[in-house]
Amino acid sequence: MIFEGKTVVITGAGAGMGKVSALRFAQEGASVVVNSLSASAAKVCEELKAQNYPAIFVQADVSEMEGAQRVIDAAIAAFGRIDVVVNAAGVVANGSVEECDEETWDNSMKVNVKSVYCMSRLAMPYLRETKGVIVNITSTVAIKGVKNRAVYSATKGAILSLSRSMAAEYVGEGIRVNCVCPGTVESESFKRRVAASPDPVQAMKDFVARQPMGRLGTPAELAEAILFAASPNVTFMSGANIVVDGCMTV
Repeated sequence: MIFEGKTVVITGAGAGMGKVSALRFAQEGASVVVNSLSASAAKVCEELKAQNYPAIFVQADVSEMEGAQRVIDAAIAAFGRIDVVVNAAGVVANGSVEECDEETWDNSMKVNVKSVYCMSRLAMPYLRETKGVIVNITSTVAIKGVKNRAVYSATKGAILSLSRSMAAEYVGEGIRVNCVCPGTVESESFKRRVAASPDPVQAMKDFVARQPMGRLGTPAELAEAILFAASPNVTFMSGANIVVDGCMTV
């Protein structure tokens, strides 16, 4: 119960590692605020409450200040404090620089990067009080060149650099900022992207083939890394990028 008495806010908590992380934080004693753009995280909140875990759902677009403020305000109103913010909201866009249109570029930057800025900026006064932690989700494409992922790579690289800057900025105030860097994870969104490809069977084979372990990661494995990145037992770690990619970037 290492998060007992603490409040954890998770964006993009309707599926995948965000959803599993919400459950794991709750199991470790945290009160959990789950957010999603759609109503998907409402079901996650219902699951948590069914197990008698303290949780609330806030539907909001956290890539806008107004939406992010709504999440922060709801967390404080419900639980009175914020100890951890997990920025897991994001979209994946395919294509090279030539194939990525301006609308896709701007939307990816907004959802993936601006959301981290909005949530971090607004949560900072409360994290200062609790000596809290921000955990941002990067990707192996932030450190390894990958074809067909131009704007996605740009956004994840930006998140990694922003996280390191914030870690350096706030270390003296006891606020830690870490990243978790997934490889290819077999999440719901990943399965939808594979299903939408011209040859789903071959697409899956290609994804697995680039993994030295011969398999994809799971949301549960990434959730454990997220909990570690936020753990109050590892306060000497800030500015870290915890790579969980099955040896893909080695």
